[in-house]
Amino acid sequence: MIEVPGAFARGTVAREGAAGAAWITELPHIVDELLERWQCVADSRVLHGGVGVIVPVRRRDGSPAALKVSFPHPGNVHEPDALELWDGRGAVRLRERADDRFAMLLERVAGTTLAECGDPDTMMTVAGRLSRCLAVPAPPGLPRLRDHADEWDDQLHADAAEFAHPLPSRVLAVAAETVRDLARHQPDLLVHGDLHARNILRAAREPWLAVDPKGCAGDPAYDAGTVIKAHLLFLLAEDDLGRAVRRSLDIFTDAAGLDRDRVRRWCQLRAVQTVFWALRHGPGRERAGLDRDGVVALAGSLAELLAEEI
Repeated sequence: MIEVPGAFARGTVAREGAAGAAWITELPHIVDELLERWQCVADSRVLHGGVGVIVPVRRRDGSPAALKVSFPHPGNVHEPDALELWDGRGAVRLRERADDRFAMLLERVAGTTLAECGDPDTMMTVAGRLSRCLAVPAPPGLPRLRDHADEWDDQLHADAAEFAHPLPSRVLAVAAETVRDLARHQPDLLVHGDLHARNILRAAREPWLAVDPKGCAGDPAYDAGTVIKAHLLFLLAEDDLGRAVRRSLDIFTDAAGLDRDRVRRWCQLRAVQTVFWALRHGPGRERAGLDRDGVVALAGSLAELLAEEI
């Protein structure tokens, strides 16, 4: 049986409580069941992300693959749907799926992420190209991002009323306009939903492939907001934030084939949401010494900058 990584077990129990503890206890048995079902053997140490474990395996024919088992949460339901639709185009290829176990057998890729390349321009270029590849027609049954528009609008107003924050009223107004103009009216295209440099991995079949999609339908420019938000630490190192943001937008939109102003507006909304998320929850994982106040200040500067047509 596998040994569940301690950090993953502790994080799951802290987040999910008793349900998480019960699932962690069952997880080695689930993995054994799936190894038998798909005739695989584990051949390396267990890896993990935030919500699932990845077991490197060998299939019956000796080929490498990766067994991923996620915590049974609604947010993890549509990942295999997205991967199945892409069929290897811009993303890891799905070999098998077991929806009853929130599990997939995937093409194995290297553990090197795009974030490790160290070059901001390369990150934006690769993310943009993958965004273009992944934007295919979405079938019925996938969650629609437009269905979150009312929730986003309500949350913006509630957060603005609850928190003392550095955002001028005009910056909040621009974010609310984006919800009204763009979020409520979106195309039915498949989008990753969590596209950023740590969810893009070095591969053999293609230079880079996306992993861990949410599997939703909407505006591909929405993913640009996630890319830029995750890019904050690289922007922090720049002497001229405005110039760095303009360059990032230019590179991403050219690579993705998207309307630049539409991308800018989505990025501005996501920056505003990041300010309030950090105020309410903290920054998530603290990176490079950037604490809650640092995230609020940097995301706030980004939100103000993007409120104008830069």
